[in-house]
Amino acid sequence: MKRILVVGAGLSATSLIDYLLSKSEEHDWNVVVGDYDFNLAEQKINNHPRGIALHFDVFDVEQRNDAIREADIVVSMLPARMHVLLAEDCVIQGVNMITASYVSDEILALDEKAKEKGVLLLNEIGLDPGIDHLSAKKIIDNIHSKGGEINLFKSFCGGLVAPEYDDNPWNYKFTWNPRNVVLAGQGTAQFIRNNLYKYIPYNTLFKRVDNIEVLNEGKFEAYANRDSLSYRESYNLNEIPTMLRGTLRRPGFSKAWDVFVQLGMTDDSFELSNVSTMTCREFINSFLEYDIVQSVESKVQDYLSLDKEVMDKLIWLGLFENKKIGLDRGTPAQVLQHILESKWSLKADDKDMIVMQHLFEYTLGGKDHKLKSSLVLRGKDQTNTAMSMTVGLPVAIAAELILTDKINMSGVKIPIDKEIYLPVLEKLKEFGIDFVEEEVTD
Repeated sequence: MKRILVVGAGLSATSLIDYLLSKSEEHDWNVVVGDYDFNLAEQKINNHPRGIALHFDVFDVEQRNDAIREADIVVSMLPARMHVLLAEDCVIQGVNMITASYVSDEILALDEKAKEKGVLLLNEIGLDPGIDHLSAKKIIDNIHSKGGEINLFKSFCGGLVAPEYDDNPWNYKFTWNPRNVVLAGQGTAQFIRNNLYKYIPYNTLFKRVDNIEVLNEGKFEAYANRDSLSYRESYNLNEIPTMLRGTLRRPGFSKAWDVFVQLGMTDDSFELSNVSTMTCREFINSFLEYDIVQSVESKVQDYLSLDKEVMDKLIWLGLFENKKIGLDRGTPAQVLQHILESKWSLKADDKDMIVMQHLFEYTLGGKDHKLKSSLVLRGKDQTNTAMSMTVGLPVAIAAELILTDKINMSGVKIPIDKEIYLPVLEKLKEFGIDFVEEEVTD
């Protein structure tokens, strides 16, 4: 009997845990779900005879090592900064580990030791990063195998509310960690376009968007991710003239979100002094010039030259209301998040949607070609969301393939090898996670 240790039982772990439990009888597995919140871990195993709930404190060195020692594989769904605590112990004890997070410098530093111990540390196998790697690398390798040369690669992904449940002027609701949404884009976005390196600082990021259409889902806009350059080597696209990765929103979102960026309301570097007594109106006014004659609405509109569409979005959020914020303390970003959560949370019957699209331009046989590869997936309910499925299922499938000796690798890896991406993509089709490929003609 093999033992799987899943650490972290949050929203994105639901589909992962369900998949592993559904395969546990077939493969003779026990699935141990550890979380600091024992009740949450119990809830996720749902009395399954092969499931074991565990109160788990990742900072408890003795408990951490005991749990890893008993496991045949570890799946970490913890915040990214905590993965290294598990990874270091996994390498020492010779246990494979999987995460859905970007490879950190601390994880990468374990590569040689992991290879020496024959341990696989597989990262970036969630949604984005994850399914984007799987699907893009399959097409890239196929084009290269035919002798083609790729001249352009753009990849976009977004977690959104399904249009049937889109009932607000922002055309957006939180479908994953709200804090990550509020802090998204900070830093400088880097990409390459027509052999020119481009750098977009945070204060102009949401002013420069690409516009695309995805299947029958209508129009979207995309702002650039922080780093579009590092994957050139991973994807074997070192000489590509144009490469851009971005995040999808509905048209008009970025223009309105830029208001918060320009005013400083997404700043997470300091705490406000008087949050406990502050109203929403006072919050936004605190970032504007002192003027007791002009209304707060007029100051915002004049300062940023806002049109009616953007102002309507801000008004809908309740930012100009004399309503107490309801927090005792917080940074500007935390206060903004709190206000947004009261308006952007999914309702009980709402469903989310994942949208992803890759765009390729390549030369093959002396001819120029364009290819779109698109994915749209709607969630089933509040538990089995599209986000949970697309983050958790690739992780779970990879764990199954490793435990059944279908993947035999060591070191720090991301899913860019055929040994990983082909079987994972094939199994994802069973859950409706399948790409539509279209040749594009001008």
